[in-house]
Amino acid sequence: MNTLSRYTPILDKFAVSTSAICAIHCLCLPLLLVMFPALGATIFGQESFHVLLLWMVIPLSFVALTMGCRKHKSGLVVLSGLTGLTLLIGAASLGHDVLGENGERIVTLMGAIAIAFGHMRNYTLCRRMACDE
Repeated sequence: MNTLSRYTPILDKFAVSTSAICAIHCLCLPLLLVMFPALGATIFGQESFHVLLLWMVIPLSFVALTMGCRKHKSGLVVLSGLTGLTLLIGAASLGHDVLGENGERIVTLMGAIAIAFGHMRNYTLCRRMACDE
């Protein structure tokens, strides 16, 4: 049994949670800034928060999806994971200067959904196939 593969379900859950935080942040921040303007002065109101989440999602996704895909070999998991990462990196790199605020929000949400789907599928396949054995 590969020691790291036993942690794949935990990494999948953490990566889905991180993607959800990213999506919630993206959707709720404008409303929260109107209600609590001081929030803009914290890390949650800065663009760097997206970059921080991205630095967490990339290695988590890479490790979890790689370990799971070694066992179940699902192309859908790989495609979903890579699509999500590409969209998230694109949204963070291009930002609202290129994509516009709504464009950045839409690309970020699409990336977060794709990543979450890939990890949920990876988790399901790993449980079904007992990847940790």
